[in-house]
Amino acid sequence: MSRRSIDNEIALVPYYPNYDTALEWYQDLQLCKQVDNIDYVYSLDRLKKMYNYLSTHGDCYYIEYSGVLVGDISLTENEEISIVICREYQNKHIGRKCVKNIVELAREKGMKQVKANIFSFNLQSKNMFLSLGFEYAEEDWFILNL
Repeated sequence: MSRRSIDNEIALVPYYPNYDTALEWYQDLQLCKQVDNIDYVYSLDRLKKMYNYLSTHGDCYYIEYSGVLVGDISLTENEEISIVICREYQNKHIGRKCVKNIVELAREKGMKQVKANIFSFNLQSKNMFLSLGFEYAEEDWFILNL
């Protein structure tokens, strides 16, 4: 797994343990609600378990924007895309560009589809994935056929 340059400002950096930086993103209660539908923030142990799972069951990257790590994105072996961008960097089309790049990675891997689990109240993410061609499948799942 190698670094994936998206444009002059955005790159995907292969996961490595960087818990101090990443834990800050997951200390945002609103972000945790958007992503996991939980009403509490991540503990260090939960963060480590999440990254261990994502990095051993697929490709996990940090999102770098203008030299700063601002989130993470993963593509698991079961074709699921997950993305988190800290709130101060949302609404800058960073996520859209990263998801497009991860869809390309899925194509490179020969996947036939990708999916994303997005809770019904997360309109921001739903709108982004729909704009990229994903379609509502069932409950909180959106699918893009490749």
